[in-house]
Amino acid sequence: MCGIIMHIMKRKILSVVAAAAIGFAGCVSPNCPKDSGTHYAEEALTPWVEKGELPGAISVFYKDGVQEVACLGYADAAAKRPIRLDDVYMQCSQTKGFCGVTVAILVEEGKLRLDDPVSKYLPEFGTLWVQESESNGVRRVVKAKNTLTVRMVMNHTGGFAFELPNYHEMGGWSRRMPLRSVAAMAAALPIRFEPGTKVQYSNVGIDIGAAIVEIVTGKRWETFLKERVLDPLGMESSGFWPTDAQLAHQLEMYNVKGGEVAKWRLENPSMQRPYNDDRVFPSAGAGLWTTVSDQLKFYKMLMNLGIGENGARILKEETVKGILAKSTRPKGFDGYSLGLKAPENDTDDQWFGHGGAWGTNCMVNWHRRQLKLWAVQFCGGPRPWDSARAKAADKFFNAKIDNSGADAYTGRMK
Repeated sequence: MCGIIMHIMKRKILSVVAAAAIGFAGCVSPNCPKDSGTHYAEEALTPWVEKGELPGAISVFYKDGVQEVACLGYADAAAKRPIRLDDVYMQCSQTKGFCGVTVAILVEEGKLRLDDPVSKYLPEFGTLWVQESESNGVRRVVKAKNTLTVRMVMNHTGGFAFELPNYHEMGGWSRRMPLRSVAAMAAALPIRFEPGTKVQYSNVGIDIGAAIVEIVTGKRWETFLKERVLDPLGMESSGFWPTDAQLAHQLEMYNVKGGEVAKWRLENPSMQRPYNDDRVFPSAGAGLWTTVSDQLKFYKMLMNLGIGENGARILKEETVKGILAKSTRPKGFDGYSLGLKAPENDTDDQWFGHGGAWGTNCMVNWHRRQLKLWAVQFCGGPRPWDSARAKAADKFFNAKIDNSGADAYTGRMK
């Protein structure tokens, strides 16, 4: 384990919330990123931390072997527990990219094609009905003309609603039912438009993609994910059932509103407690818990075109470039690949990645070998610090920082 102790700023601390501006970055390989020596995020965001509006956050900027890490404020403001890179948190929709990688693995191995009909793997999707209208509780439906494909369920053009109608009653994104059951229920309901003709962001569609992975591999999706992605990358703290010990050090959730002190909240109805009992089933659309240390391993693998910082090859370069870093939607539909926000036209100034419901986000640029990560657990807004964070990122990526001596794991390795 190698680490970087970031700059500790000594400032006057308001009585409501103390600003613990301490950062630590660790890696499991000898190829640890070089400390940039910069503090752009810390300098930009500390004023909001001191006022208690921003209870705690982690910012990471990375470019070509050099990294700035800022751990700001608290994971638990009431207990004054400083935020750390190994604190677990709900990454919510960032889980979609993990599903995209599992689908990409099977495409690469020739076991799955993106333009295969979903019904080839899940026969219940053989006949689909499109809802044309609804009046006085009566729906008018017509038989779908277009073939629903794997590509469509993974890039949100399949016509599925964001969630199943009764998902709140089942406990939110943890669903309380297996992925195959989610797919079966989705197939029994009318879709919102002809497959492939519009965009509707959908957790359901991604779960259908994960159910297809289960059929192709003969394994539960979460097992395949662990065997082929999490374990090889050394993501030991990521999973769908955080332990009680992990939850004792989780990033707590807060209601935030610019100009007011943040308020702690027990949970969000979309992800209800308990988080780790036997009623929790994995959701590929929004269910994986992780840490910043683990999240970096995943996104650096994408940034480095399929190879982790520990040297583990997850995907081939051409696979990442072709179906993860670039949109798989029709032109003009905005950019989205397989569970990841991605550009239509892949240029050296384009980023791909994903965010989560509670404010988390990570984006990478493989051309420039750059990454920007943000980890929080917030509901509400406005969040005036976001613009300050964006300016801090611009400063970092535009600064001339000496990267001599930085380890070169970012070099493309076959």
